[in-house]
Amino acid sequence: MATRKTDSLRNIGIIAHIDAGKTTVTERMLFLSGAKHRVGMVDKGTTTTDDDPEEQERGITIYAACVTFDWRDVHINLLDTPGHVDFTAEVERSLRVLDGAVVVFSAREGVEAQSETVWRQANRYQVPRIAFINKLDREGAEFERVVSEMKTRLRADPLVLQIPVGQGPSHVNDPFRGVIDLIDQKMLQFADEGKTINELPIPEELQDVAEYERAQLLEKLYTFSDELTELALNESPISNELIKNVIRKATLAGQVQPVVCGSALHGIGVQSVLNSVRDYLPSPFDRPPVRGTNPSKKDAVEVRKPDPKEPFCGLVFKILPAKTGDLYWIRVYSGVLHANSRASCPANDKKENVAQLWQINATKKDRDGQIDEAGPGEIVGVIGPRYAVTGDTLCDTRSLIQLEQIKFPETVIQMAIEPETTADRKKLSEVLEMLKRQDPTFNARENEETGQTLISGMGELHLEVIRNRLLRDFKLNVKVHKPRVSYRETIASSVEVTGECQRIVGGQQLFAKVKIRMEPFDSEDGTIPVLNRLTPEKITVEFVGPMLEELRARTAGGGQIGNFPLSKMRISVLDIEFNEQSNDVAFAIAAGDAFEKALTQGGPVLLEPVMKLTVTTPDDFYGDFVGDLAQRRARIANTDSHSGITVIEAHAPLAELFGYSNAMRSLSQGRAGSSMEPLAYEPAPRQVVESFAV
Repeated sequence: MATRKTDSLRNIGIIAHIDAGKTTVTERMLFLSGAKHRVGMVDKGTTTTDDDPEEQERGITIYAACVTFDWRDVHINLLDTPGHVDFTAEVERSLRVLDGAVVVFSAREGVEAQSETVWRQANRYQVPRIAFINKLDREGAEFERVVSEMKTRLRADPLVLQIPVGQGPSHVNDPFRGVIDLIDQKMLQFADEGKTINELPIPEELQDVAEYERAQLLEKLYTFSDELTELALNESPISNELIKNVIRKATLAGQVQPVVCGSALHGIGVQSVLNSVRDYLPSPFDRPPVRGTNPSKKDAVEVRKPDPKEPFCGLVFKILPAKTGDLYWIRVYSGVLHANSRASCPANDKKENVAQLWQINATKKDRDGQIDEAGPGEIVGVIGPRYAVTGDTLCDTRSLIQLEQIKFPETVIQMAIEPETTADRKKLSEVLEMLKRQDPTFNARENEETGQTLISGMGELHLEVIRNRLLRDFKLNVKVHKPRVSYRETIASSVEVTGECQRIVGGQQLFAKVKIRMEPFDSEDGTIPVLNRLTPEKITVEFVGPMLEELRARTAGGGQIGNFPLSKMRISVLDIEFNEQSNDVAFAIAAGDAFEKALTQGGPVLLEPVMKLTVTTPDDFYGDFVGDLAQRRARIANTDSHSGITVIEAHAPLAELFGYSNAMRSLSQGRAGSSMEPLAYEPAPRQVVESFAV
């Protein structure tokens, strides 16, 4: 297969809060494009992208899946991503490699907790996006409220291109039955499961509303186009083509987010989403060139344009482990990647084989989908690499570049598991290594004291899915213990100490002194920086390197309260003393002594993970939830009420939220919903600290 024209590609993601309708939108897109002949249903477990048994059983997306199809004159690579915060890594890595996004909102629930999270993620990667307000046929649907919440909660600048005709189910007085397109000035009604669009004149009773909304649309666009403004001032006709061109430029610049609406379940408005993807979201050509560093040239900055004539570079953003050979998902940014070729992985200074290239279709690889090459903008599956991990760059062996890694959040919950037989122990270790390659927010390590294996992840559901995979997919008999919180430790205040080594080791007198400052510090990537603040005459002393390595090794150890990982601190080496009795060992001992003294004198602090909990409940149960949250050491951060529903945002320690979904159902007779996401690590109260005292 020849490489596709880069300007006809659209690499997009569908992102949203859980249950907003992402997978249903994806299914409709596949159906309307002709990629499949029947619409899959989430409730029946027949969707293309949710093909994992766990996804079908729960009716949610867990793993990002890629589907590819044509719509008119563009080719779309689409990633359907999870909405549950426990699987936020799937969204993070997808947005890292996508050019545009469709954000789906429920017209009933509006902007929800995970909506805010995915919007922030899209902001971080500067991904242009359009919005689809879904489920306008549901009870309590309010189009105008969702648009307003986009402005207030997301700080977005929504550009309304369509307004609904009616809202709510068929039994209400004014049910949802179509949309008014403000550009074409037509009422659109959808038939034949969304395949057929009937264009009708705008109903007389909605003429004034439509004219007002169109005027608002044009008023906003005047800001971005002098040509549009001049035509308006001269009262000259404005072509739809010009309007769309201005919308596209403003969308690509991140200045506006076009909004269309409908009901994906009934196929209403999904064609409008596809047309908006084609008209307003970027091709790889519309995105800035990628920048990276060249490790062979002292990390000199390198730039790669989306041009097949440039040297090849691509980013590994997902790995699907398999016994026959892992499938690496790679986004090609420049050049052409050929099957049966070699590529460099600068992160580990290894050469990788590129044996086979595959067109990705959902989570399976199809023998008919094997391809010979992939050009700029393509997302492909690669079989052959062995050493690269998620976030690594593959590039031309003669022209090295390393792109920025993907940053994933820290795990907040862990659980102990044990194999029931000795024979299972080796298999368990191999399987856990495989799962770690697949999921960057999953970790596993052996507790040397107890012999148990500790697995950690983003939440209860995350670990539950991992446990079920061990039992079902890998047939491993493991004992599973109750989940527990992943605590951290830090210090209360800045302290300066001097560590010493004046002892005889192996019959040799050793001497060294190391002065350090240890202070509270919150780094962006969660690491503990070790800084060299020595004066120029001491900075080149041969023992400095081993001393810094010893301090870095100590930061990877545990604290003094419960031997929990250290966090939120910084170490600076201020001074050293040495003589003829000094060597690497002496400085390692002195650095270790300084580290332990600083930990003690700085005042150990236990940090516990605090979650942002969002509860959506009927007003009748509001008081019960507030009382229950108070007992869980929660702080109410915000409440919002509309249409008989109250949304409570609370900040609560994770330790108090185990099993919260069951408690929530009990409090509300099953009528409330909730979601939570990691917020911060905060000092734990005295009673929690004392529980770890020996």
